[in-house]
Amino acid sequence: MTTKVTTERHLGHVSQVSQVSVRTRITAVIALLTAAAMTGAGLLVYALESARIERAVNDQIDQEIAEFRELRIDPNSGKPFDDVGRLLDVFLTRNVPDDDEMLVGYAGAEVIVTRNRYGQEVLDEPAYQQALADLSGRGGTSVIDSDEFGEVWVTVVPVQDSGTEGSLVIVNFLADEHTELNRTLRTYALVALMSLGLISTIAAFQSGRLLAPLRTLEETARDITTTDLSRRIPEQGNDDITALTRTINLMLARLDAGFTDQRRFLDDAGHELKTPLTVMRGHLELLDAHNPADTVETRDLLLDEVDRMSRLVGDLILLAKSRRPDFLAPGPVDLQQLTTAVLAKARGLGDRDWRLDANAEATIHVDEQRITQAVLQLADNAVKHTDPGDTVAIGSSINGRSATIWVRDTGPGVPEAQRESIFERFGRGDVRPNDEGFGLGLSIVRAIAEAHGGNVSVTDAADRHQPSGARFTLTLPTEEVPAAWPRS
Repeated sequence: MTTKVTTERHLGHVSQVSQVSVRTRITAVIALLTAAAMTGAGLLVYALESARIERAVNDQIDQEIAEFRELRIDPNSGKPFDDVGRLLDVFLTRNVPDDDEMLVGYAGAEVIVTRNRYGQEVLDEPAYQQALADLSGRGGTSVIDSDEFGEVWVTVVPVQDSGTEGSLVIVNFLADEHTELNRTLRTYALVALMSLGLISTIAAFQSGRLLAPLRTLEETARDITTTDLSRRIPEQGNDDITALTRTINLMLARLDAGFTDQRRFLDDAGHELKTPLTVMRGHLELLDAHNPADTVETRDLLLDEVDRMSRLVGDLILLAKSRRPDFLAPGPVDLQQLTTAVLAKARGLGDRDWRLDANAEATIHVDEQRITQAVLQLADNAVKHTDPGDTVAIGSSINGRSATIWVRDTGPGVPEAQRESIFERFGRGDVRPNDEGFGLGLSIVRAIAEAHGGNVSVTDAADRHQPSGARFTLTLPTEEVPAAWPRS
């Protein structure tokens, strides 16, 4: 029960998170990172400036102490000082303190003189008195927190002669420096907030612009139906989103081609199977079950129609599979052996003058069985359009990165107006009597060629030795071509 409740809570949390748009999350992340960077920069500036202020105060104290140590001769008598009070009086009279500094001289327990009356009230504060008591014998610097002046540094420099003791006290007020620093940081904070707002606005705009193809993808996917897969997502730019858009468009193209092939298969099958089914139904309705001869004749006719339908369905299935990535099983094939083997197999198709035009020595990367099927289909087509004794020749050659395998015959040839339509499904040119083909053979050859990244074409085979005929040429790349499905 506990696990179930925990899972439900987790799913609820995921559901709430998923309701936040990607644009909002990107903007929030950029805003948080920017705020963290600006805050860190502000803290770093504050730390560096505070250290600079402390160094400046220390330098100021060191300078005052150095000047005090150098004062040894009384300017009035020209002799060394023999009285602490006189030494302090001369030093304080000749030294002008900074605005945030106060110099105090003590001879015994009395204040000899003070320079810069600013902050003189600090002399009466208990914290100041305690600092004097702590540093009177050894000297040094103590930092006190004054109620009126804020942070105050008290530096005591002990001094004595043969008869008296005293001290020079250097009082530094850091309130003005810290006030200026705090004012600067407040200005920085205001500018940082304005910059954060501007950056967040730009991030929201730019993320919305970058994610626009995804919204278009969502709208396109929502509008796509099984009857309309033609819509595509506009491709703009050359970034990761564009790459994703291009990949989605390729996926849509594959789906469109797949559904188109499916519809074409169903339409072709329904159209072509209607006639044999009608013939079978008619003969079955007219069948006289009590007439053995009629029964045998009808059975033979129906079996012939079933065989014909089986061939038709097999051809349609083959055409449908030609669009699938696993249609081919390519591998290295010896073109010379392939040409010789296909010619040997083709001799059994009919009583013709079978010849070998040429036989190239090369290794190509193809599906041997599919290429054999295509060339034998072309050879069978040549047999159907020639008479016994006519020439049917097979040959192969290499031209750069392309390999060609051709089948030529001495038949009537193919009219130029029909040379494209005969490769379409159920496209048929001029046929001889008793030709029971469906018009799918050459379309299968084209499908096999295009699956390899090649093509098939037909030209005249006529020359000075051969006045007529057709030459079907299968052009194939010699190297393996990456699958680019759907193929055009």
